[in-house]
Amino acid sequence: MPKPVKTAVPVRASHEIRIIGGAWKRTRLTVRDLPGLRPTPDRVRETLFNWLGQDLAGWRCMDVFAGTGVLGLEAASRGAATVVLVEQDRGLVEQITALATRLKADGVRAVRGDGVAALRQAAPASLDLVLVDPPFDSMVFEPALRAASAALSATGYLYLEAPVAWTDAQLAPFGLSVYRHLKAGAVHAHLLRHAGAAHA
Repeated sequence: MPKPVKTAVPVRASHEIRIIGGAWKRTRLTVRDLPGLRPTPDRVRETLFNWLGQDLAGWRCMDVFAGTGVLGLEAASRGAATVVLVEQDRGLVEQITALATRLKADGVRAVRGDGVAALRQAAPASLDLVLVDPPFDSMVFEPALRAASAALSATGYLYLEAPVAWTDAQLAPFGLSVYRHLKAGAVHAHLLRHAGAAHA
């Protein structure tokens, strides 16, 4: 009886994405093949920063499920004063840190940790932009929104990327409402604000 032939398990090669705007436009970021790592598509990032405006000078930002770091780096590229990128994977934190060093991005800091915990530790109303893009199969959406709402300044913005659309009724318990929404493929991109500021 012939011996079974061992076949190599195919390994997906890493690929690259690019920062699409600001001072570091066209800077490349490597995307490693990791479970749940799903960088925000170019079209969605372009739309988000059209919503926010291209000048984020002085903004205080936190990207709490950073992954490749591309969302937070897009903000820093457009002038954000401070960007904290929180990520649990050590390799991704090291990758973001190395890129920030290469770009001389003094206001960018990558830390290893839990995104929701980082939001809970942030001073109340201390952030102008919170970026929330967790793995779609995670259970962190509600705790992340609750913590992000407390950390968000009165006039700040919260970006939420999710597999389903969130309504004002679902967001009301967190004191948030939808300011802008886009569906792109399987991605629902929301720009949220505090309920009182959403229609200002």
